[in-house]
Amino acid sequence: MKVRLADGTGIRGYKFVIEDVDRHGNVRVYFRRKGQPKIRLHAKPGAVEFDREYQSAFRGDLRAPRPAKRDPAAPDTMRWLCQQYYASAAYQALGNSTRKVRRGILDGICDRDVEGKRAGTFRYAVLQPHHVARLRDEKAALPESANGRIKALRQLFTWACDPSYGYAHHNPAREVPYLKSRNPDGFKAWTEADVAKYEARHPVGTKARLALDLLLFTGVRRSDVVKLGPQMERDGKLIFAETKGSSRTVKTHELPILAPLRRSIDATPTGHLVYLVTQFGHPHTVKGFGAWFKRRCREAGVDRELSAHGLRKLGAQRCAEEGASEHAIMALFGWASTKQAALYTKKVSRARLESEAAPLLQGRKGNESVPLSPVIASGGTIRAENA
Repeated sequence: MKVRLADGTGIRGYKFVIEDVDRHGNVRVYFRRKGQPKIRLHAKPGAVEFDREYQSAFRGDLRAPRPAKRDPAAPDTMRWLCQQYYASAAYQALGNSTRKVRRGILDGICDRDVEGKRAGTFRYAVLQPHHVARLRDEKAALPESANGRIKALRQLFTWACDPSYGYAHHNPAREVPYLKSRNPDGFKAWTEADVAKYEARHPVGTKARLALDLLLFTGVRRSDVVKLGPQMERDGKLIFAETKGSSRTVKTHELPILAPLRRSIDATPTGHLVYLVTQFGHPHTVKGFGAWFKRRCREAGVDRELSAHGLRKLGAQRCAEEGASEHAIMALFGWASTKQAALYTKKVSRARLESEAAPLLQGRKGNESVPLSPVIASGGTIRAENA
């Protein structure tokens, strides 16, 4: 990884340093040798402190924290129930990222300190809605995290209440409402001005521009854009299976390669199997691509909150503005229902209705034609104008 030094004296390369993006879009820096765990580097890249931290990790003085040892879970405890869930077919059928996030939440709940004991040592049968509400309210400052706890517990106890297992007879999390999100729109959507600024910085023929064009003119997620490649081209279309939810339902897409995307692909050096490759010629990982694309966005000077996912929102907005139906948008973006598509079509419909209704605010008089002024002859005599 190459880093520009804070004192402006130049650029320094750091071996084994990578950037990663968490599920909230935050970019983190790690030291990682092949086959070894990642070591988080907290200092800002380019600063003197970062160099010291890197040297410490390189020498082996700085090590990744070891996971805390846990005693075997006693039967009927919260941690024991979680372990049964992790081994179940229902949990194993989830996508890799979903399993990782859900396990992290449930393990975090079990590791909480309650009166000197870990919450995972308590019997799960005594968990009541007011306990779940307390767990939610601990994260009230972060509504999405708070709601994540409720969702994870709902899924855990939904599985536990299944007659096939019979571990529980009620779901205490089902009665606890979610907190209202402070960011109901989720990832920030790009604007046309953002796209223009990015395009000005990254012209056609660059990898950065090809990444934007692939995201914008296909509407795919970053988990799919890293897999798109020449071998998927058939009769002017990109034919591929969507990654998200593929363990449950296979969604195959046949997307026409639009003219702007065709030009961008033809003008850019690409990999043999995938369009976007690293400097070593390997396909990007999903998180690696996210971090790389974030850097390209910063280079272009667009809003720091913008990410690859925000381009999907701009694409959906474009489709809605051009009159695409909810079902058409749903199919294009791989949504399971028209609920998400309806958000965009309703926004467009509302804007159009507002434009149509605004002139009516003038009232009836405002719509009447203004009478013509009388014509004044050169001699000052007022006469009516002939028809």
